[in-house]
Amino acid sequence: MVRCYIQTLIISQANSPSVLVLRPQLDDPTQTTCRVLPIWIGLAEATQMGLAIENIRLPRPVTHDVFLDALTNLNAYVDHVVIYGVKNETFFTKLYLRHHGDLIALDARPSDAINLAIRQDAPIYVEDDVLDNESYPFIIKKDHVLDENDLEQFHTFVKTIEPEDFADN
Repeated sequence: MVRCYIQTLIISQANSPSVLVLRPQLDDPTQTTCRVLPIWIGLAEATQMGLAIENIRLPRPVTHDVFLDALTNLNAYVDHVVIYGVKNETFFTKLYLRHHGDLIALDARPSDAINLAIRQDAPIYVEDDVLDNESYPFIIKKDHVLDENDLEQFHTFVKTIEPEDFADN
C-alpha cells in the first residue's frame, strides 16, 4: 500500500464528471516524476469534497458531518481509507473506522470515504496494483511558476478529457 495525497480536485460543470487526482507521497524530495491516480466522481460529491478540502463549514450539517458526529458520539473515528480495486472504471474502497481499539472495515465509494478522511485528517492509501495499473506519469516541476499559457493549456485539457480516454485499448 502507498499513502497518497490529493494532488487536485477538478470540479466540473453540470452533466460532466469531476475528477479527483491522488498522488503518492514522495519519499525523495528531489524526485522529478511520480504517478497520479485520477478518480472520476459526480459533481455533488466533488462539491462536498471541495468544502472539506477548504475546511468550509455550512450553517447546517451536510451528510458527511452528520456521519462524523455520529461516530464521535459512539467514540469512534475514521482511521484510514484504502482504495483496493478497480473494475470497469469503478474504484472500490474500504473505509476503516477505529472503535475502542477495534478496526472496522466498511465498503464505501471513494468519494465518500475520502471526504470523511479529509474531514478527520485520516490517511488515504492505494494498493500497489491499483496504482500500477490505473495511474499515469506526472512530471514535477520544481520552482516552476504557472503562467497564463500553462493555465490555458490545463483548462483546455480538462474541458476535452473524457473518462473513455483512460480506458484500456
